[in-house]
Amino acid sequence: MNFENILTTSENGIATVTINRPTKLNALNKATIQELHMAFEALEKDEKVRAIILTGSENKAFVAGADISEFADFSISEGAELAAKGQASLFDFVENLKTPVIAAVNGFALGGGLELAMACHFRIASDNAKMGLPEVSLGVIPGYGGTQRLPQLVGKGKAMELIMTAGMLSAEEAKTAGLVNHVVPQAELLELANSIAQKIMRNSPVAIGKAIEAINANFKDGVDGYAIEIKNFGESFGTEDFKEGTGAFLEKRKPVFTGK
Repeated sequence: MNFENILTTSENGIATVTINRPTKLNALNKATIQELHMAFEALEKDEKVRAIILTGSENKAFVAGADISEFADFSISEGAELAAKGQASLFDFVENLKTPVIAAVNGFALGGGLELAMACHFRIASDNAKMGLPEVSLGVIPGYGGTQRLPQLVGKGKAMELIMTAGMLSAEEAKTAGLVNHVVPQAELLELANSIAQKIMRNSPVAIGKAIEAINANFKDGVDGYAIEIKNFGESFGTEDFKEGTGAFLEKRKPVFTGK
């Protein structure tokens, strides 16, 4: 697929999606959000793809925020619609993918950029990365899930402080807070992302998808995460991957999972 604002590549089961608006510090506009939705939707359907890496082009920004020029004159209803559509088409969509998505944060991840990184299943960062939700400095609040996902990752008190002060965390501070899992020099970021993706690929895709659903259920209001875990655990017994995994273990060989 050809896109105007993003680049996609796929090699050996690992897809890389790169937000490619370097002159705008990879800021999210409507077109980019739509293209990202289309790319993730296609990759989720591609059985050859076992893991997805999301990053930004060049070395300054992952995503420096939303494109403010697009909504500076919005009405109340238009603002609410912007948030609702964005959450449904991209942020919630990514979070609920069965294919693991790793955010490789290669620079500034601010506002919608950090919200996008937090929607991914986990995050790694280059040592020059800076992260924050500065929306209150513009007279608005995070609208793409930031007020919900940041407390889940760093705790309520830390999230309150970061959002209220419009502060930024360095990569190491983000790691200490639990926002990112690993910090490496920028030149090593994609290498680490690919290394983690390769480890993921050794395991059952269908089991990973069920694990993602069960983990996410813990953070959804009105959903019993334990019940989802029980259901998905039971369903695993009916998969070809379960038969292959247990058979390989008993036969002392490496499993060959098909994702079925």
